[in-house]
Amino acid sequence: MVDILAGIRVLDFGVWRPAPYATALLADLGAAVLKVEPPRGDPMREFPDLFEMLNAGKRSVVIDLKQPDGRAHALRLATEADVVVEGFRPGVAARLGVGYDHVRAVNASVVYCSVSGYGQTGQLADAPGHDLNYQALAGALVPRDGSDPVEPGPAYGDIAGGMFAALSICAALVKRGTTGAGAYVDVAMADAMASWTGPFPRTRVAGVAKSIRGGIPSYGIFETEGGQRITIAVVAEDHFWRGLCDALGLAAVRDLTLSERIDRGAELRAAIAAAVARYRRDDLVERLLDANVPAAPLLTPDEMLEHPSLVERGTVTTTPWGTRMIASPIRFAGKDPKAPSRAPALGEHDGF
Repeated sequence: MVDILAGIRVLDFGVWRPAPYATALLADLGAAVLKVEPPRGDPMREFPDLFEMLNAGKRSVVIDLKQPDGRAHALRLATEADVVVEGFRPGVAARLGVGYDHVRAVNASVVYCSVSGYGQTGQLADAPGHDLNYQALAGALVPRDGSDPVEPGPAYGDIAGGMFAALSICAALVKRGTTGAGAYVDVAMADAMASWTGPFPRTRVAGVAKSIRGGIPSYGIFETEGGQRITIAVVAEDHFWRGLCDALGLAAVRDLTLSERIDRGAELRAAIAAAVARYRRDDLVERLLDANVPAAPLLTPDEMLEHPSLVERGTVTTTPWGTRMIASPIRFAGKDPKAPSRAPALGEHDGF
């Protein structure tokens, strides 16, 4: 059992996905997470499967932070917490009496993390938003080939914000272990997505600045026979490019350099697409992997749940009560993966 954070107590005021995802990661590492829910519960309870994934193994108490006795109860819990996490818009936690200054006054060594869309400062701090908005602002919705933006499947902004929050909290706990000092962490989902997007429009190839949006022909999604799709991810590696050409019968261009491939991007992408279209998806993925080419099938979420690699590793697991669940991706040598556990019923641990 992973117990790296055993003994760490987390008070989670988060709802929806970002802050609860951060605390779910901490729970996967062994922290004890107490989820504070409003009287009507976390709105994510309307999506039971997602709620289960984000809150498995946590405890739930119902506290009405709009009431004086509720705020007093929350602060009593905060005095015993190592970590407090909130995911309100900037200023809301303070108005509810559980902001950083309120908690620090009763627990000077607390690690307090605020997860918000645009951060606690800046001209957009008070702006409303959800995952898609943060991705849009970060330039993450524009494909590198310059084609029309597409709405992504996963909520990358929420997930990125939660991951950065969990990482920051762990770092602050390490620092506290040496200095005894708490910390305040300000995580913005838009910032997290911007750090993932990066400055991609131009780069230097063989000493020459070139546009790479759409310029690497062997990196992208390609349609196979029957309308299924695969991904090929050959970037700058000449040996991968040669393997791709050998597998697809493109001998005439197998010795092109990266710079030449970028210059002939549209032509080569069309040639790869035509070759890929002759194969069935799974057959071609096997063929490419045998040739040491980075390739994978483009799976639906349902197909992902059946993929033998993910099942074999225990990433996709079946709970004792018969539902499919994605297990924690965290692995430590000598530690068994965390066993599946239920999310708490609303207020199941009231009186805590």
